Amino acid sequence: MGFLRTAWPWRALGFLLSGGVFATGVYVGVGGLFGAPLGTVARVLCAGAVLLFAAALAGPLERRRLALVDAGERPEAPGGPRAVGYGVVSVLAVGWMDLGVVLVSLGIPGFLLLAPFQPTATSWQAVAGPVAGALLLPVAAYPVAAWAGVRAAVSRAVLFPQDRELREVVRSRARLVDAFETERRRIERDLHDGAQQRLVALTVKLGLAGLDLRPGSAAARQVGEAHALAKEALTELRELIRGIHPQILTERGLPAAARDIAGRCPVPADLDLDLPGRLPATVEQTAYYVTAEALTNIARHSGADRCRVTARCEGGVLRLDIEDNGSGAADPARGTGLIGLADRIAAADGRMLLSSPPGGPTLLRAEIPCGHPSA
Repeated sequence: MGFLRTAWPWRALGFLLSGGVFATGVYVGVGGLFGAPLGTVARVLCAGAVLLFAAALAGPLERRRLALVDAGERPEAPGGPRAVGYGVVSVLAVGWMDLGVVLVSLGIPGFLLLAPFQPTATSWQAVAGPVAGALLLPVAAYPVAAWAGVRAAVSRAVLFPQDRELREVVRSRARLVDAFETERRRIERDLHDGAQQRLVALTVKLGLAGLDLRPGSAAARQVGEAHALAKEALTELRELIRGIHPQILTERGLPAAARDIAGRCPVPADLDLDLPGRLPATVEQTAYYVTAEALTNIARHSGADRCRVTARCEGGVLRLDIEDNGSGAADPARGTGLIGLADRIAAADGRMLLSSPPGGPTLLRAEIPCGHPSA
């Protein structure tokens, strides 16, 4: 019974009876209308209205019924054609099946338990009947619980297809992104505090060693070359650390970090960043890397001589637009990193839109939920 929330059979019984009683009530109402002193057309119209209302009500009512037996979280109230179709089937057939399973499963034990009250029962039947009925009652509870579990599984599959699984995938992807960001920061810290400091010390020592050597000697030239290589390695390491997690983003926020990216972009970039305050850290990180990757793609592939970055926060959503006047025809299948950008934006519960007709211009838009920015 892993599909049931509880082992108590009264929950399964209540689940089945609620469906059966609902269907019975609908048919009693329809029968009462046909017996009412109304015209034939009025009877048919009223009966049809009752059936349609019951069908529309059956879907939303299933949410409360599922709380009795379903082990999953309560979904939102269903709606639409799927719920109405399920309501029609429930009223016309499934509700009667629920009631039938209850009556068949509990009918025999109930009949035996009531043996003493039957006028034709003998003395031994009056004694043995309740004993047999009590023994059969736990056995009768099994088909009730099993059918309730099957019905709950079918109801969730029809009314709420894959909702819970999709939400879990999104949460899992967000957790992976968070873990990835934590690891990136650890790597940044290790490089900054370890390798970078050692390279700084090496550069200083090589510079001091060059001062002690005779100018123009072979040793002085080799030390000078080593000194230059160490400074180049230090510069590259600093750029790498800045790319892993820019300190300016943490300290000053997205507008300052975006200006830093644009200042280092080979293609001149116009910035229009109108943000009321600091955004959540995950939103700023996502927007930063989208901006950095998009400007890198513009410099490498677009052939543009001008680009523009616009950021607005409206209705709790950050809208980030990166536009260029290049040749267009950007295609995610060509390995330009657009698929990775879309995945990263989706992990932040956002979406990416791309317009890039042949001949340009290209517009990449990221819409990321950001709540209400803090001052």
